[in-house]
Amino acid sequence: MKNSIIGIVILIGFLSCHSQNKESAIVGGPCEGCEAVHEFGDKLLTPVDTLPLFAENEPKIKIRGTVYQKDGKTPAENVIVYIYQTNRKGIYQRKGNEKGWARRHGFIRGWVKTAKDGGYTFYTFRPAAYPSRNVHEHIHITVKEPDKNEYYLDDFVFEDDPLLTQSQRNGLRNRGGSGISSPVLKDGILTIDRDLILGLNIPNYD
Repeated sequence: MKNSIIGIVILIGFLSCHSQNKESAIVGGPCEGCEAVHEFGDKLLTPVDTLPLFAENEPKIKIRGTVYQKDGKTPAENVIVYIYQTNRKGIYQRKGNEKGWARRHGFIRGWVKTAKDGGYTFYTFRPAAYPSRNVHEHIHITVKEPDKNEYYLDDFVFEDDPLLTQSQRNGLRNRGGSGISSPVLKDGILTIDRDLILGLNIPNYD
């Protein structure tokens, strides 16, 4: 009888720990700086945003697409999408009074929040590679769903970037879908069309 009670206690403990581990699993794995998705302050988020210095820089680009649920068909509403990038010198430009993750990400960043149709649009400009030229041009992207923690997707990168080597292409995980883009001139602006699929190739995603 005593052994049976001890066995039940051990089983309950095991199940409890297993349940806690499952609940505490981080969707997407570790993500340094993903908390910046919350740093929009009192800004009213809409499906469209224009990043700082858009007017002053060339080439201008428009990034647009639809955020879908994991089935790749159902538009996802109330998803926050956050992007940040370097300037045309490859620097995460700062003003000097930044707080939070802006001290690392700089001020060339933006946020949108999807509506019922899941659409999102950013107006920005093509970033430059780091001054060291050891990293290709890229735009970082993080998403925050209403019922999950924030996680990153594959960066926006550029098909014609000579720094984007074949080995680097092979190493891309296609988190949320491929981030390799070829901007096309549409309505007078270079446009990147990229749909985002939540949970696609994302660890611990139910």
